[in-house]
Amino acid sequence: MAEVEPFRLSEVLESFKSCLTESGDLVQEHYLNGWKGLVKFMNSLGAAFSFISKDAVAKIQILENYRSGKNGNEYETIQSMVKYEVNHKLVDLKKQGEHCNSGCRTLLRLHRALKWLQLFLEKLRVASDDSKTSVLCAESYNESLANYHSWIVRKTAVFAFYLLPNRADFFEIMNMGTTEKVVATLGEAVPLISKAYDITQDLYAQHDLLDLP
Repeated sequence: MAEVEPFRLSEVLESFKSCLTESGDLVQEHYLNGWKGLVKFMNSLGAAFSFISKDAVAKIQILENYRSGKNGNEYETIQSMVKYEVNHKLVDLKKQGEHCNSGCRTLLRLHRALKWLQLFLEKLRVASDDSKTSVLCAESYNESLANYHSWIVRKTAVFAFYLLPNRADFFEIMNMGTTEKVVATLGEAVPLISKAYDITQDLYAQHDLLDLP
């Protein structure tokens, strides 16, 4: 069995810090690197997040294939990708068809999951030492990603969250040293993740892409 790569919150922080340009664009390479770090985070937690991490890996690969393809320059930023695919009618707006794996639809799935992780990490940051990580995770899930999942998936997910370790053990997984250091790093990382989410949310709203099938 292949060894799971260690998660480092600092890598996620640096990726999302590099993601945002001075002009407000989101560079896909750094966005996806940030997601790779979040996948490591989810994998370190075991079965509770596997149903999301596996899907995220597949979505990351699709977007990287676009970036390395013949029109890769159009996928340099999230903004350029949306503009290119919308202008060239490469997005299925009403039903899954020829372009069901468009860059816009693929990234939307990551975008929705990012909201869950953003909420969860923020709750984890401000929680008391005796808070139950499983409850924080379930609350975050129900406030975000659960809205896009079937009843069976929601029940399975919430049940899996009960396997999560307590807050102290959770912070050890983050490989960042003391609780104080983890909290401080989360204080830097979460606003950057939130910024990337908000920019993407506004962009998709402008183009009526938030409900892609």
